[in-house]
Amino acid sequence: MSKTPRCLFNSDISSFLLKDRSAIFGELCENYHGDAPTTTRESWLQEIEILQSVLLPWRETDGRIIFEYDIPRLGKRIDVVLLLQGIVFCLEFKVGQSSILESDIDQVLDYALDLKNFHKFSEDRVIAPILVATKFEMYSEVIQTSVYDDGVINPLMTGEKGIQELIYLVLKHYPNETPVNRDWIISPYAPAPTIIEAARTLYESHSVEDIVRHEADDVTTDATIAYILDVIKKSKENREKSICFVTGVPGAGKTLVGLDVAVRQTYQGFDEPVEDEGAVYLSGNGPLVAVLTEALARDNHAKCKARGEKKNKTDSEREVGKFIQIIHRYRDNMLAKIKNPVENGVLEIDPEKAVKLEAAGYGEVEHVAIFDEAQRSWTHKRLADYLKRGGTYGNKLKVPNFPVSEAAFLIWSLDQREDWATIVCLVGGGQEIHTGEAGISEWIKALNDIYTHWKVYISPKLTEPEYAEGKVNELLADNDNVNYDERLHLGVSLRSYRAEKVSAFVHSLLAIDGNAAGIYEDIKEKYPIVLTRDMEKAKTWLHDRVRGSERTGVLITKESARYKPLGIHVLPSGDKDAVHWFLEDKIDTRSSNYLEDAATEIQVQGLELDYTCLLWDADMRYENGEWHYYTFNGKTAWKELVGDTESKADRLKYMLNAYRVLLTRARAGMVICVPEGNSNKTASGFPEDSTRLPKFYDGTYEYLKSLGLEEI
Repeated sequence: MSKTPRCLFNSDISSFLLKDRSAIFGELCENYHGDAPTTTRESWLQEIEILQSVLLPWRETDGRIIFEYDIPRLGKRIDVVLLLQGIVFCLEFKVGQSSILESDIDQVLDYALDLKNFHKFSEDRVIAPILVATKFEMYSEVIQTSVYDDGVINPLMTGEKGIQELIYLVLKHYPNETPVNRDWIISPYAPAPTIIEAARTLYESHSVEDIVRHEADDVTTDATIAYILDVIKKSKENREKSICFVTGVPGAGKTLVGLDVAVRQTYQGFDEPVEDEGAVYLSGNGPLVAVLTEALARDNHAKCKARGEKKNKTDSEREVGKFIQIIHRYRDNMLAKIKNPVENGVLEIDPEKAVKLEAAGYGEVEHVAIFDEAQRSWTHKRLADYLKRGGTYGNKLKVPNFPVSEAAFLIWSLDQREDWATIVCLVGGGQEIHTGEAGISEWIKALNDIYTHWKVYISPKLTEPEYAEGKVNELLADNDNVNYDERLHLGVSLRSYRAEKVSAFVHSLLAIDGNAAGIYEDIKEKYPIVLTRDMEKAKTWLHDRVRGSERTGVLITKESARYKPLGIHVLPSGDKDAVHWFLEDKIDTRSSNYLEDAATEIQVQGLELDYTCLLWDADMRYENGEWHYYTFNGKTAWKELVGDTESKADRLKYMLNAYRVLLTRARAGMVICVPEGNSNKTASGFPEDSTRLPKFYDGTYEYLKSLGLEEI
């Protein structure tokens, strides 16, 4: 037996058959991290006994058997892998179970797909997922590859008595496979986990080394994290204040970097948080925080329950809440400490409302704060209006004449620490989607005008037009504290593991710069984008593609209005609705997979699905070579919007950015549905539905078609 950190037991089949069952069991227990639950130990004993009988016909082969093979970056473990005559068999055991559950089939298929997509030495292999419900009385008799023709066999089902026959059937079906690479077990691994999967692994292990694709040379996540941690270290050593601006293409892993830095800084390799060294991940994105918090709390609660620990789910939610927070609540904690009303436009701590600590001063905030989607911080006007009326989000504190923007106030909050502090701003380009979002310029203005003692570490990409309207160079021209570094830019999309040029394609499509067709030609084999005018065809395309527990969903902009005739409803705006949409199982009608409720850019920003349908309504239309923008009056007609003032121009920008967000949510592929509209006339010769005339949609469809997208 060769010990490896990737599994609990690994042996050639010949040695496995000769080895005493209790010795194999002992090695599994010894290599398990902690004490294995009783049910797990009992399952191992039965699996060993079953397989020592099943594998006798192959005792003379050079096959291998691997127990509990770790899929490291995704936090999953395959019960048993058999490498036999060039085939990779994935076996998932349900010991004592007599029925086949769809969720169990999805589980073993997921393992096979993870190996196919992310495991270097499995990408050109036939992979056979087999679900073994030991008391099931039948077994699959047809060996059939999936419609993808990718070498992954459709899941096979059997009881313990049918395992040997299934192995024979697969080997007979694929008689001429070349031997599996002898280093298969330590194959390079390059998964692109969803943000939910990544956050789960981070939270449970307090380590991110195994969940980002650091084996890929062009993925810069590790270098970015290391750079930020070094800035934090220097800030602590030199007792200074610093701020980092991290840019990245959609799906490049900005949120993951933020979560990673928060975890590493808080735990620093220990099981418990390091006292007064903490970091907090903050987001104004309510649905994102709600989905991540719920996912982590569910996971934590389930694992505690499996270990026999008494823990309420609310306890898990509170534990997660210390680590991931809504930015508004963090902000309101500091608001409660200021002198009110504000005098002479200067923010000050009220000694009657706060206790002064030796190191932290009046701040009472973490040393490190990570602000995700920092470009979405509020303008001075929006924040002042909010505080003038007493706010929402549970904050009833009224602050008349509030003097600064949200960005300036957040810097002020950490500046109250009397020792050191670091802010990390994660910045998405061209993704402001709300009125009153300031973009990144407010952060820079505050650093120039007020916080001139702060060190500024900045991505060179921040100078591009997508950020602060291209005025960053101008804004920072006289700031001597600025350090530019390429490591603060994430240039490769992790969201789409099949194609890393998707964000470039979307940028070109929306910019109408003539390059989109060429970019799509490069990515279409790995990342399909198809076009239709029929919502039912779009749904069928999605259903035909998702496998295992992959997720799909319909997306629509919040400005869209005429979707009900297509049988689509918009997901309610509550955060709990987003939680159900993203997390519930596909048998739950609230799940995104049901393709009934469409989520908007507000609900999906920062999150992702495997396959999406973008329902493109008449709110943004391609007409005469450019985009035109419309709003529906809620009753009878669309009205064109013109950007003839700054606020109106901002609204058009938000509408364009909404489509940018929705076009970059899919990891594996998408269908774009541009409706045909309604061309019917009444008996009097008038349009049957004047709000859905074909001309509202035809230009957009023809433009997208001209980019080379396949029509279905």
